[in-house]
Amino acid sequence: MLVEAARILWISGQRISLNRLISSRLTLHRSILNAPYSTQPGWALKSVLYRGAAVSSTISAPAWSTICAGRGLHTKGGHSSGEYTSCIQRSGVSSWIQQTPSSPGGSRSFHTSSRRHVLLPPHIWLFIKPLQKLFAIILGRSVRSWWKSLPANKRQLFKESVRQNKWKLSLGAGALGCVIVLFYFTNLEETPITGRSRLLVFRKEDYELLTNVEYESLIEEYKDVMLPAEDARYQLVQKLVDHLIACNRDLPEVSRIQWTVHVVDKPEVLNAFVLPNGQVFMFTGMLNAVADIDQLTAILGHELAHAILQHTAEKASVSHFLDFLLLISLVMIWAICPMDSLAIFGQWIQSRLREFLFERPYSRTLEAEADKVGLELAAKACADVRASSVFWKQMEASDTLLGLPRLPEWLSTHPSHGNRAEHLDRLIPKAIKVRESCHCPDLPSIDPRLIFEMTMKQLLEQHRVSEPGAIEPLRADNKVAVTARA
Repeated sequence: MLVEAARILWISGQRISLNRLISSRLTLHRSILNAPYSTQPGWALKSVLYRGAAVSSTISAPAWSTICAGRGLHTKGGHSSGEYTSCIQRSGVSSWIQQTPSSPGGSRSFHTSSRRHVLLPPHIWLFIKPLQKLFAIILGRSVRSWWKSLPANKRQLFKESVRQNKWKLSLGAGALGCVIVLFYFTNLEETPITGRSRLLVFRKEDYELLTNVEYESLIEEYKDVMLPAEDARYQLVQKLVDHLIACNRDLPEVSRIQWTVHVVDKPEVLNAFVLPNGQVFMFTGMLNAVADIDQLTAILGHELAHAILQHTAEKASVSHFLDFLLLISLVMIWAICPMDSLAIFGQWIQSRLREFLFERPYSRTLEAEADKVGLELAAKACADVRASSVFWKQMEASDTLLGLPRLPEWLSTHPSHGNRAEHLDRLIPKAIKVRESCHCPDLPSIDPRLIFEMTMKQLLEQHRVSEPGAIEPLRADNKVAVTARA
């Protein structure tokens, strides 16, 4: 029996992924449009043809010049700490940051919230989850075997018994449904800041063990490419994170987390994420992709929003609740299907329907919420919030210029670049009002979205269409000068 159970578990192909339960990540595609733009005349838009290999083992001076270009700092040769500190000072960041002692790892000390306990911690549910599916499979196969072994007359008697007791069975099913509904509504709460109603069984504090495991795994994986605190790139990210925290300290969800910055020197990785306990991971590939510190601030705001909104705990809560609801359908699949091969196929269909009809749309909803809250965090930090949508327009332009195929949004866990930019454009007017209420300096008179559109128009004019509906891919040495209009 144990051998048969093990075989069924292997067939069902259940896997436990700590990464999916721990990290809230902004996963981006790996094609980069290294497209600096500026309100200063003479700056160039350069499209880099990227085919999935490493772009560079180091960060070039022009790439870092673009981050500070719009702030009056032009780097030459080396990248000293003083130059990037000057970049932050000229952008007005250092004047707003409340200096607090930092540990060598870049952490800031805040008070933590009281620990809230659940019936079972998440790491226990990690083991229960495959076991309950195994139980459902074994139960369904047992019911199928029992039904097949019954003589025809006993099958008929069983059907008549079910018809005679249908009201009792309906009452039992209704009672079970009431318990499930009661559990759902008694575990609803409002999302911080946005007020969205959501199911939340776990809290981020319940993920302490799993988060520590994930954190240690990441530190071990990237220990050889982790930038030191003396590196100018690390200091830039640290100052921006400190600034975001200082300007949003009025939010309890921000002040109760101890935030720590890690910058990983991997130019080929276009990614940034924050663990539930406030461990911020930024890859240099993302630093190369942004055009200025306003875009970088918006990205950091997005990632911090995932942590303060407890999206990891929310996704796990909904996932476990949905698993429980689908156990009945899983038992029925294995009980009704005449062969194991058909049952496996039916289970695969169930998992795909769950993924594309619920999990991925739900993930896109959380991403959109993080965009909204992250934009508000950046607005309170006096960033130019208009640059947030420009970043995603750059990503969309990168796909177009490189001729990369566009996957339908319903296949992704994240909104498409174009939809994301449109969503941010709708949120920007409100974010500007939030920015004004914080008595921030006036925004530049020229909208960065207009500059990007002008740049793309000039770029497309200089590259002819090779086929109807297709754009000729650009080489790394293609450049187009950008001249700002008065």
